[in-house]
Amino acid sequence: MNKAYLSLERHFARLSSLNDALGILGWDKEVMMPSGAAERRAENLAMLEGLRHEILTAPVMADLLAEADAGNDLWRAANLEQMRRQHRQATALPGDLVEASAQATSRCEMAWRTAREESDFKSLEPHLAEVLRLTRETAIATGQAMGLTPYDALLDSFDPGTRQTDIDPIFTSLASSLPELIGTVLERQNNLPAADQPIGPFPIARQEALGRRLMQHMGFDVTRGRLDVSTHPFCGGATHDVRLTTRYVEADFIPAMMGVLHETGHALYEMGLPAEWASQPVGQSGGMTLHESQSLLMEMQFCRSRTFANWLAPQVRTAFDIADGTQGWDATSLHRHLTHVEPGFIRVDADEVTYPAHILVRYELEKALISGDLPLSDLPAAFNNRLHALLGLHVPDDRRGCLQDIHWPAGLFGYFPCYALGAMTAAQLRTAACAADPTILPAIGQGNFTPLLAWLRQHVHGRARSATMPQIVRDATGKPLDATAYLTHIHRRYIDCAPDA
Repeated sequence: MNKAYLSLERHFARLSSLNDALGILGWDKEVMMPSGAAERRAENLAMLEGLRHEILTAPVMADLLAEADAGNDLWRAANLEQMRRQHRQATALPGDLVEASAQATSRCEMAWRTAREESDFKSLEPHLAEVLRLTRETAIATGQAMGLTPYDALLDSFDPGTRQTDIDPIFTSLASSLPELIGTVLERQNNLPAADQPIGPFPIARQEALGRRLMQHMGFDVTRGRLDVSTHPFCGGATHDVRLTTRYVEADFIPAMMGVLHETGHALYEMGLPAEWASQPVGQSGGMTLHESQSLLMEMQFCRSRTFANWLAPQVRTAFDIADGTQGWDATSLHRHLTHVEPGFIRVDADEVTYPAHILVRYELEKALISGDLPLSDLPAAFNNRLHALLGLHVPDDRRGCLQDIHWPAGLFGYFPCYALGAMTAAQLRTAACAADPTILPAIGQGNFTPLLAWLRQHVHGRARSATMPQIVRDATGKPLDATAYLTHIHRRYIDCAPDA
């Protein structure tokens, strides 16, 4: 470790503070900002993104990176590798492209809110066209600098090292298995006796109180984060200040509750990253596949299990002031509700059996948009056709079609595959964790996530970006990532009806 490396740590600590400021401003834009401030906020965010780019691409950074030596320390060596990676990505892009992209996505996100509400793709199209144009430019420039195809460059920005050649075999296998699997699960479900359902309305204040209580049971530190409402649920914020959101409807408490559990999985990952590396690149999360695995591990693998439902049911009855023994509020009915499978239009509300189909649709379409094979004006029809082909649904409007997600308006092309890969990683991690510590599942049955969190802190959270995602998964589970554990999980829960699934 030499002076150049120590100087780099100071520069990247400044960048970390700037990233935190961008995170809080971005959260505020989605949660609290008045609509009339949108144009100025877009300018603010663009300026800060430009400043971040200037710091990363300054001539002194190249000199320091050339001179830096991290010594024999493995974490510092990994940190230096991440510094060089960020510098290589940044220097591939001119500053005016970075600022233009930040402005375009901010404006497009605001336009998306109205377009989604009014189910009006045409009103969004010019804004989205500009985001797509700038994303292509970014992908091409970054790809040239890193020796990648444009789409691989986008994938790499969310999941370092992930390539289409890694994803395609897994997704091809999944796509070939899904239709028969969905059919078998639906047939099995239809043969079960009808389950009673809790009947609303469910006051939003009580839903919020329930969500906050469950977050704390899972290990969320309320002194370092908060829960709010947004159009699209997300987890963001800053270092040691994790902001998550959900959305409520009075007719059904399940979507908001599970949204909170999902986003809390993300938050626990952020809160579990090593504090001593918080201001450095190596201290960041290990990519979006791992991030999505943490949210899906909590929401899907454990919080929709029969084991957890046994504990959750009385918590729900207390939250809504329902007497014990009331029809439809027992653990069996709740578990049936949590694991109900039904092809639907909305990705974030999809069950875990049909969910991968939503990702396959978006993966195929965004690749075609980036390559130019799919004209943007044809996106609504293409989206509707692909969803019908995979799930047999006729999409009634753009709001429940290609306008439902914020990702493309926000410029997040290349993100969607991480959701399906994250679901597979979550299943693989659950299998490994429960095999390593048999107390995890019984503790979950008592609303106690401490043993699970301890295992994750050691094998996932605490490793941050000291190794690649594939290496972290291999080390934690003993094998490379594939779809086997996920498909086994689906069979056990939905076809075999295993009591611990």
